[in-house]
Amino acid sequence: MSFLNRLFGEKPQLTANQFARLQTWQALPEPDARQPLDSSRIVVVDVESSGLDVNKDSLIAIGAVALVNGKIALADSMDMVLQQNLVSGKDNILIHGIGGEAQREGMLPAEALLDFLEYLGKSPLIAFHVAFDQAMIAQAVKASLGFRFKHAWADLAYVAPALYPQHALRYRSLDQWMSFFRIGNYARHSALADALSTAELLLALGPELKKRQALNFQGLRDMERERRRQTHPV
Repeated sequence: MSFLNRLFGEKPQLTANQFARLQTWQALPEPDARQPLDSSRIVVVDVESSGLDVNKDSLIAIGAVALVNGKIALADSMDMVLQQNLVSGKDNILIHGIGGEAQREGMLPAEALLDFLEYLGKSPLIAFHVAFDQAMIAQAVKASLGFRFKHAWADLAYVAPALYPQHALRYRSLDQWMSFFRIGNYARHSALADALSTAELLLALGPELKKRQALNFQGLRDMERERRRQTHPV
C-alpha cells in the first residue's frame, strides 16, 4: 500500500480520532534551538527498513530515546514495529532480526506514526547519517498520514568529524566512532539499541562541543554545516 501511495499519490483516509491527534501535534509550539542542551529535550532516533532504497523499501521499525537536561532518559524511549503487508526477505531479516511474524503483527502504520509523533512532540531529532532515517520516516508519514514531515535534525556523522578532524578519515561509520569512544551496543541493528548508542556518542562528544561553545541544538547544526562545507565545497 505504501508503494502504491508513493506511486499514485493517494491520500490516506484518517479516522476522526487520528485526524484530531495529528492536528494536536501540528499545533504544538516549536522549541528554541538555542536553548542549552543541558536544559532541554532532544530525541535520538534510528530506523530499520526492508532495504536501503528509499524509493521502494518500507519502514519496519523506529527506535528512539530522549536526552533530557543533558542525560539519557531510558524511561523516555520508544521502540515500535510497523505492520508490513509484505514481509521483507530473509537476508534483510538477518540484519535487524525482526521476523515475519513480528512484521505481520506490528502496529498499523498510521497508529504507530501518530504514537511516534506524540512521543516526539516538537523536540529536535538527532541521528547518525540522518538522510536515510529522515527519508524513511518522511516517506512513511506521507503515505500513512498524508502530510510532509518537516522537522529539525542534526547529523552526528558530520558533527563527530567536525570535532575530531584528525580522525575523520579513519572513523566514518557509527561502529567506528563507537569503537573510538568505547561505546557498547547490546543489539546492533536494533533500532532502539542503535539510537541508544548514538545518544551515548553525543554525550561522548560533549567535552569537545563545550570547547567549541556548541552548547545547544543550533550549535550542533552549525558544526554539521561546517563539516558539510569542508567535505562538499560549493
